[in-house]
Amino acid sequence: MRRKLHRRLRILLHQPVEDRAPVHVSSHADRDRVLEVFRRVILQPALPENCALQAVQEAIKPQKQTVLVQDENQSLENALRTLLQELVSSAVQSGERMMQYGKSIDDGENAGGQIPRLLDIVLYLCQKGHVEGGMIFQLLEDLTEMSTMKDCKEVFGYIESKQDVLGKQELFGRGKLVMLRTCNQLLRRLSKANDVVFCGRILMFLAHFFPLSERSAVNIKGVFNTSNVTKYEKDAPEGVSIDFNFYKTLWSLQEHFSNPASTTVAPTKWQKFFTNLMVVLDAFEAQPLSDDDGNANNVEQEEAAFSIKYLTSSKLMGLELKDPSFRRHILIQCLILFDYLKAPGKNEKDGPPESMKEEIKSCEERVKKLLETIPPKGKEFLQSIEHILEREKNWVWWKRDGCPPFEKQITEKRVGQDGVKKRKPRWRLGNKELSQLWKWADQNPNALTDEQRVRTPSVMEYWKPLAEDMDESAGIEAEYHQKNNRVYCWKGLRFSARQDLEGFSRFTDHGIEGVVPPELLPPEIRSKFHAKPTEKNKRVKREDDSKGVAAQPEENQQVATPATETDGGSGAELEEGAIPMESDAAGLNIAQGGDTTPEDATKQSPDIDMGQEAVHSEAEAEAEADAEADAEAEAEAEAKPDIKGDTESELSPDSETNPETKD
Repeated sequence: MRRKLHRRLRILLHQPVEDRAPVHVSSHADRDRVLEVFRRVILQPALPENCALQAVQEAIKPQKQTVLVQDENQSLENALRTLLQELVSSAVQSGERMMQYGKSIDDGENAGGQIPRLLDIVLYLCQKGHVEGGMIFQLLEDLTEMSTMKDCKEVFGYIESKQDVLGKQELFGRGKLVMLRTCNQLLRRLSKANDVVFCGRILMFLAHFFPLSERSAVNIKGVFNTSNVTKYEKDAPEGVSIDFNFYKTLWSLQEHFSNPASTTVAPTKWQKFFTNLMVVLDAFEAQPLSDDDGNANNVEQEEAAFSIKYLTSSKLMGLELKDPSFRRHILIQCLILFDYLKAPGKNEKDGPPESMKEEIKSCEERVKKLLETIPPKGKEFLQSIEHILEREKNWVWWKRDGCPPFEKQITEKRVGQDGVKKRKPRWRLGNKELSQLWKWADQNPNALTDEQRVRTPSVMEYWKPLAEDMDESAGIEAEYHQKNNRVYCWKGLRFSARQDLEGFSRFTDHGIEGVVPPELLPPEIRSKFHAKPTEKNKRVKREDDSKGVAAQPEENQQVATPATETDGGSGAELEEGAIPMESDAAGLNIAQGGDTTPEDATKQSPDIDMGQEAVHSEAEAEAEADAEADAEAEAEAEAKPDIKGDTESELSPDSETNPETKD
């Protein structure tokens, strides 16, 4: 410390006067002042937050009011370490426990001694950032080194109670290595056989204190504890009633279990291990355990007599073979060794050869069957072991991948330039993807004209497969006919209803095959589903005529023919069927583009209207005996002879002989 200060003074002396800054040199007077202030503070029952900062300002008189600089931190740490050593010496001389030294009866049960109060004050200063964060860890390390093992348990109890505060990020980064060194020193001082509980407390604290991704607590290289050597008898003693060769074979397996890596180095070692293991498994199978053996050595009752290693005396060999836990101990070691050999590295080249894999697989199956047969609850025990080994395998791969952290980084919220948080954009269709999909057609107009795009087919294109199946020459079986495809027919009816309403109307008469456009069908099939339009119209008109004749009076049942000449096509049609009614003939002549004059059209218009509408009106007029109806009937009777005369002159001879015309 003095060399450091002298070096600083020499550097400052060579600087110009105006560039020199004041240097705070720790002297005995300053240290005594710090000790006196903190002795007085730890005797007060006040809380640390009420007196800690005030004590620092009084003892150090810092340049900054709330934060100490580096030199001030160093001076305070040296003074506090000296004060802690004085308190420990006073506790030893008085014969009191260190953590209870200085505790008065008036403080109560919850209050501690002077040392815990000093630690609380320093911890508060470190937590609030007034002093350097690693100061509390340095004091805890000094305290454990100056304490006996009995006092170390109380000191470690204080550390466990402050675990959440010590594990905060601002303190953890400054003192994690000091805490790790402190715990390791405690573990070295403890006995692994007598202080098992205390060792477990230390290991559990380290597991909770360090994050899961901390590499300092991970055996990255996979180094085995080869110092754990199992010693057993090499020569057979006198009066041994067991097979001593089997005894040596059984305990020689521990050499391979303690260092599995050496087993796969040389093929001879693996063959030796495999041969010895087969001997042990054969012995276990030849002497199965009964349920009575499992009840006599209940595993649940072994917690009180738990031991790390089994005794290797040859005199105990007979009893150990009847112990279910001893057999499980050996078989579980086999499963652990097999898992290590099956996945030794990231690449398959690092794994065992194929011949060794087959031997490992056969041995593993035998070991698992033996674990199932060992009472009590062999199957449940095997399931638990398999679950543990599977989790351990995941940990192994995690270590070999570099121990990636499990914690996700906190995403910072985006803040605008003015410091206001940006609102999330609102999308028209709920999210960004659907909104972009909605605008995709507008942004890509060429996509609408693309030949490969999904489009609705035309009626002719859609019904083409069904038309091909309807052709008998195609030889399509009824099972594979398109008319049996319900989805195909349903879609086709929708297309026809939108694009071919006439074809859609044929569905009621001919089914789905009638909807097929006639252009797609051969002539013989087309005539079956599509009749001639003229014949169909005539058939419908004939039915209408038969109904109209029954309702019309005799004077309205006269048939009028067109007053103009008809072409050859119309005459042929009249020869094939019955002569249409007066109104139909007049309408047909006009629709066909005949030579009808305006005067004839004027004369025929009353008859056309009467032929379609006046049938029912005249019947009602006659039933009601209306005078106006009689007058209209007389007027029509005067006008009809002229029309009849005109039409009869133009009728063909064939049409005159028609009995319907005469009527």
